[in-house]
Amino acid sequence: EVQLVESGGGLVQPGGSLRLSCAASGFTFSSYAMHWVRQVPGKGLEWVLTINSGGGTTNYADSVKGQFTISRDNTKNTVTLGMNSLKPEDKAGYYCNARGSYWGQGRQVTVSS
Repeated sequence: EVQLVESGGGLVQPGGSLRLSCAASGFTFSSYAMHWVRQVPGKGLEWVLTINSGGGTTNYADSVKGQFTISRDNTKNTVTLGMNSLKPEDKAGYYCNARGSYWGQGRQVTVSS
């Protein structure tokens, strides 16, 4: 059974930083790209970042370039989203995704003073 379990996130002041981690199991993690997607309440899903299977190639949405980072550890089957200089508009539910079909449970990120 494929499982994606997220951790991290929470409340941070504007300009602050947070990390989200996603622990994967049930599939050959090192063979697949991983993605982070976010959803603002009342709006659709927004793709944020992708990292390829080996971790050497990353793609970022324009909205987070220079602000967010993505990394993975194929020995631990984890992918991490680093978020810096957070703004109120980054408030959303953040979800990791694998193979297009599998989703983490989501973690809320709130940016507020």
